[in-house]
Amino acid sequence: MQLPEAVAKQIIADHQRRPRHTGALDGVPGVTLDNPGCGDQVTVWADVQGGRIGQLTFSGKGCAISQSSASLMTVALTGKTLPEARALAGQFRAMVMGEADGSLDLGDLLALAGVSRLHARRKCALLPWRALEQALDTHDR
Repeated sequence: MQLPEAVAKQIIADHQRRPRHTGALDGVPGVTLDNPGCGDQVTVWADVQGGRIGQLTFSGKGCAISQSSASLMTVALTGKTLPEARALAGQFRAMVMGEADGSLDLGDLLALAGVSRLHARRKCALLPWRALEQALDTHDR
C-alpha cells in the first residue's frame, strides 16, 4: 500500500520541519551512525523499561528523508514492546528495500514507501533504523 504522493510529501515535509522526540535522554547511551555518501548523521536514544520502549528520541542532520524517517520512527515505536518494535522495523525495512508493500500497520511510515524506487535514498531512510537496532541490541545483553 502507498499513500497518495501529495500526502506522503506533506508528512515527510512536516516531520523534517518539526521533528518529534528530539534530544538526548539523560542516562541513556546513544548510538550514532553516519551515511558518508549523503552527509546524514543520526543519534538514537532508546529508553527500554520492562521490555517496552518508554522513550525514543533522536538528533541528527542531513536530508529530508533521513531526518523525517527518524522522527516518524520515534512516533511509531514509542510505547511498543521490543518484539512489536522489531516487527514494525522489519516491515519498514522490507517496504523501503522494495521487498514488500507497506501495510496499514506502518501508519504514517507509509509516506516513505516511494523511497523503494530511489536506490540511493534507501540508506537515508534506513539510517535511523540501523541506529535503533544497535541501541536495542544493548538491551538484549
